[in-house]
Amino acid sequence: MTLTSASTALSNSADKQSLHITGADALMDALRRHGVEVIFGYPGGAILPIYDAVHKAESQGWLKHILVRHEQGGSHAADGYARATGRVGVCFGTSGPGATNLVTGIATAQMDSVPLVVVTGQVPRSAIGTDAFQETDIFGITLPIVKHSWVVRDPADIASVVAQAFLIASSGRPGPVLIDIPKDVGQEYFDYQPIDPGDSVPAGFSAPSSPDECSVKAALELIEKAQRPLFYVGGGVISSGAHESLAELASRHQIPVTTTLMGKGAFDEQNSLSVGMLGMHGTAYANFAVTECDLLIAVGARFDDRVTGKLDTFAPNAKVIHFEIDPAEICKNRPADVAILGDVSHSLIKLLEVSKARKVEPKTSDWLTMIDMWKDKYPLFTPPPQGEIYPQEVILAIRDLAPGAFITTDVGQHQMWAAQYLRSGPRKWISSAGLGTMGYGMPAAMGVQCAFPKDQVICVAGDASILMNIQELGTIAEYQLPLKVVIVNNQWQGMVRQWQESFYEERYSASNMLPGMPSFKSLAAAFGIKGIEIKNRDDLEPQLKNAFMNPGPMFIDVHVRRGENCYPMVPPGKSNAQMVGLPSLPEPVMEIHRK
Repeated sequence: MTLTSASTALSNSADKQSLHITGADALMDALRRHGVEVIFGYPGGAILPIYDAVHKAESQGWLKHILVRHEQGGSHAADGYARATGRVGVCFGTSGPGATNLVTGIATAQMDSVPLVVVTGQVPRSAIGTDAFQETDIFGITLPIVKHSWVVRDPADIASVVAQAFLIASSGRPGPVLIDIPKDVGQEYFDYQPIDPGDSVPAGFSAPSSPDECSVKAALELIEKAQRPLFYVGGGVISSGAHESLAELASRHQIPVTTTLMGKGAFDEQNSLSVGMLGMHGTAYANFAVTECDLLIAVGARFDDRVTGKLDTFAPNAKVIHFEIDPAEICKNRPADVAILGDVSHSLIKLLEVSKARKVEPKTSDWLTMIDMWKDKYPLFTPPPQGEIYPQEVILAIRDLAPGAFITTDVGQHQMWAAQYLRSGPRKWISSAGLGTMGYGMPAAMGVQCAFPKDQVICVAGDASILMNIQELGTIAEYQLPLKVVIVNNQWQGMVRQWQESFYEERYSASNMLPGMPSFKSLAAAFGIKGIEIKNRDDLEPQLKNAFMNPGPMFIDVHVRRGENCYPMVPPGKSNAQMVGLPSLPEPVMEIHRK
């Protein structure tokens, strides 16, 4: 059997007959069996045998390979694809610099618990350890930022490794895995025996345990006694698909809900029980609520520093229930009075079952009235429509004109404004939270658009962060991905400038982006993409509307007020109740809340 006919047989046959093929063709068949339809990548010498197999897979019609312009763009695109779909994202890179260019994307996925399978080419087995051309120990480099990794030294191991990789990446707390394949392993012929998903389980692997019923009942007892309970919801609710159970529990027990940056979309922010995002740039009413609650119900959240502020002042009067799939997170930053370990979705379903067997008598009426008072007294700041365009106006226009869009963001002030004002559904808010990766938004939007080619995808970017992966305009142009990029352009590294103003006596060191600032409209045109520039308020809504209706990609540069700061803000080392950027309180917050 020839290589071409063997590949065709693999593509068309569901059986597990042994075939004499190359390691590269075995890799592609294993990926097909695991449902891979899109791969983001960039070729190079060590991975050329695999790209030869990619060519065959594309000719067979089951695979779409997206040629990115930089490997980091490929890793972020695979990340965005995974977040939007809930499936494992896949990206390829060659050895040496190709592999190291993937590191930032791998770390981004690891921090935000995103399932990725990253495949890198490596120098031939005989050259490993000789400092050969483009040899880098990517296995060693990425050890701290992956769930697991392999260097495949025998092509006969490929099917098993791929099956284990997908299982590990997507199970438990999701995350990235790495498969490093030497060039000669991809070239070597062997008798390939396919392995289907789930048929190869790593030693020591175990599925998440079912929630402990006694712990669930103990949690419900605390909920029933609480007068000021608060759901604190993180990305685990999104990844586990637990949003419907969360909504039912919140409604049944009349418990307000606050979300982290990763948790946006887990709860309807138009629901009266929503208090929006908490933390450093959270809403005032969310931060007051977490400070004054008597029961904090953490669901798929990890008590990170941007949420808690000064840790010993975070929910200081509250007992804690912690729903979590990763045992390492239990009591890591905050002790839990009741911990429920297991898949968050299963745990909340179990909590609902126990709750429905009892009569519910919520005691939260006064608590909700207090929160409504905070909402009225401390709403998010809406600037007056005069002078230069305010960045908040841009975000509000996006919210009004594209209410159902997938939203990706870069990192900085624009990210926080987007998080404050936009209302997204599950898996429709896609942002680098844990690592805070500038340059994430546009390639992530590419991944989302590849997953949902007919849906509206908008990237909210800053003028500094967009330049981090600006080369991906070439990818957008090649595949005519109809995503829209909105640049909130204040000609600064905005968040850096805000911190320099607030904490460094206005010493603006290396944060001014005006010198060397390109014409983004002309830059887009150089790639064959339509760009527009908006400088006047009267043009904002009509031009955004026209741009969003355009069937092709659009690059939209909106010039905004340069000195605008993102508030509220919890200064570093302060408690969440000590926000700046709010009207002066008539008396200490803690005293008001307890009356």
